Amino acid sequence: MRTIACNAPYGKGGMGQHLAHLVEASRRAGMLARYYSPAPQEGDERGQRVERRRWRDWLLWYTPVRFRPAWRSFLDNELFDRRVARRLQRPLGRFMSFAGASLRSFQQAEARGAEPLELVSATSHVHNLKRRHDHAHERHGMDDSWLNGAQVRKTLREYAAADTIYVHSDYTRRTFREAGVPAEALERTYLQVHPRFRPPPHRPSDATFRAVYVGRIEATKGVPVLLEAFSRLPTADKTLTLVGGWSTRRMRVYMQDWLSDPRIRMAPGDPLPALHDADVFVHPTYEDGFGYAPMEALACGTPVVVTTDTGMKEYVREEENGYVVPTGRVAPLVDRLERLRRHPRATTQSLLPPAYHEERDASFADMLAKGGLPSG
Repeated sequence: MRTIACNAPYGKGGMGQHLAHLVEASRRAGMLARYYSPAPQEGDERGQRVERRRWRDWLLWYTPVRFRPAWRSFLDNELFDRRVARRLQRPLGRFMSFAGASLRSFQQAEARGAEPLELVSATSHVHNLKRRHDHAHERHGMDDSWLNGAQVRKTLREYAAADTIYVHSDYTRRTFREAGVPAEALERTYLQVHPRFRPPPHRPSDATFRAVYVGRIEATKGVPVLLEAFSRLPTADKTLTLVGGWSTRRMRVYMQDWLSDPRIRMAPGDPLPALHDADVFVHPTYEDGFGYAPMEALACGTPVVVTTDTGMKEYVREEENGYVVPTGRVAPLVDRLERLRRHPRATTQSLLPPAYHEERDASFADMLAKGGLPSG
């Protein structure tokens, strides 16, 4: 049996999709004991809701902490971790939790006989992650990273406590190996996009070049690089849709000038309509262990431009379904966007590469039944 904990709502956002993937695979294998989440799937008897107390909201949103995204993230994860630790029920079996919110629950799970302890890393090794976020800060002057020293130290302790660390791209695995984590402690797994992401029956036929970004509006996600590249595109007939929201006042102020351009718009909510209209999906992040959003774009037949510091690059076939560009560089991004403007690749067929379908065909449930997850 397996018990899972994740500080994200079931099926919501990248982390929530990741949680849903693990929960359903464990359920299909007959291994799901229960899972803990701030918002489990409605009506699921195996889902245990971890309530967020009112004083937690007061602490995170009505004190000076609200101006410090890294401390806000750390405290939110720490409070979730401690509440899970207090609520763990036997039998636990295998205990799986996500990096950054696992240390206290790992300690309690081990004391209650859980074996082994499994850590899910949605990002590259925390040292690499910190370097990439620091680079974004230096480049753009905006410190909107959710990572601070306390989170780094906690995550390193989680690495040491885990029997197995699950990673979801060769890029992520490489950063762990470079940090000295032994190969036998790492398991490479494969994630899948939701089947609702599929190509549209038809696409816009006008001359407008439509670019889309989905994710947090942050410097660490490379949004300033994207905005600068978009402004340099040598055409007036273009639009940029940003599906997401900002987490800091500095980013909100920064975005106001850009949003004065009517060709740039914010569109919070479901990204699917924007992906169906787009000529390109841009993922300019300074670090991403996997990247659900660009995979969803490919599933919709929309080509992507991603950076070298994301696991998503493994699914990009140059000139066929997109491009990989150097992280943080504007000129190469402008060049690739202009190529796609002049030679469109958007289609009514999926652009997911054969490797993705080969991974999908591997039996996730069978691997879970054997006690693990599918590895590369």
